[in-house]
Amino acid sequence: MNSKHFMSSHPPSGLTHQHIFNSNNPAAERGTRAVMWITAAMMAVEIVAGWWFNSMALLADGWHMSSHAFAIGLSAFAYAAARKYSNDPRFAFGTWKIEILAGFASAIFLLGVAAMMVFGSVERLFSPQTIHYQQAIFVAVVGLLVNIVCALILGHAHDHHHHHDAHDHHHHHDLNLKSAYVHVIADAATSVLAIIALVGGLFYGWSWLDPLMGIVGAILVAAWAKSLLMETGKVLLDREMDHPVVDEIREVIELNSDETKITDLHVWRVGKEAYSCAVSIATRSATLTPEQVRDQLRQHEEIVHTTIEIHRYG
Repeated sequence: MNSKHFMSSHPPSGLTHQHIFNSNNPAAERGTRAVMWITAAMMAVEIVAGWWFNSMALLADGWHMSSHAFAIGLSAFAYAAARKYSNDPRFAFGTWKIEILAGFASAIFLLGVAAMMVFGSVERLFSPQTIHYQQAIFVAVVGLLVNIVCALILGHAHDHHHHHDAHDHHHHHDLNLKSAYVHVIADAATSVLAIIALVGGLFYGWSWLDPLMGIVGAILVAAWAKSLLMETGKVLLDREMDHPVVDEIREVIELNSDETKITDLHVWRVGKEAYSCAVSIATRSATLTPEQVRDQLRQHEEIVHTTIEIHRYG
């Protein structure tokens, strides 16, 4: 059958359903985008200033911030891409993996950055270079203030989202927003570390503090990138059959009868908290229908799409 013809002929409305797994959240999108631009501008200032004033701590703070500008940018980009392609039939399971793929790529880039930072910091530990402390402290303090402002913007977007959703029974926590918030808080922490290192260097002449914080910052960036690689890699490879939702599906289907067994089950992720499953069931029951199985699975909201095949035996 010609697929174009199939798409344009309209089956009864009850039989069609759309594969859209993206919760729309304009306030979060606006907040996220604003924070991304502010963070990106500040990170550029910190990286240039760290290089110019010779402060590894400031450089580390800038790169740490960049890792988060990336992440927040990806969140904003993912909102937009998901919206643009939400009705594109070529994406079999929605557009969520655009964000995952972008996250994977940025994590690899950041591991390289972390390695360069460690190298630069170790070099400076052995041959200290003049650090322009006052200027660097000023930039680090501005960085901290920017982080606080960003946290407030995101907090506001989050409250607005909750208020907006108060009447909505199926409340989806916006994880994009939450992750952006976590990044901003982590940034504030490295800004504080950079300020401590620079103040220690300025007042006590501990010039080793600055490259040391550069190494600490690099380790933070690397740890963050590694966890991002692991998480995104798992999703990209569909390596999630150990997720609790898989056992829940088995339980629901095999629970009430000795005569029904799952012979084949595939579960994979199609959104932050959304899963798709394809299941083959062998049953002795003469009356079991795919619809009944679908109803049983409906109690788990995270299962958004099911393909059910029933074989009768006995």
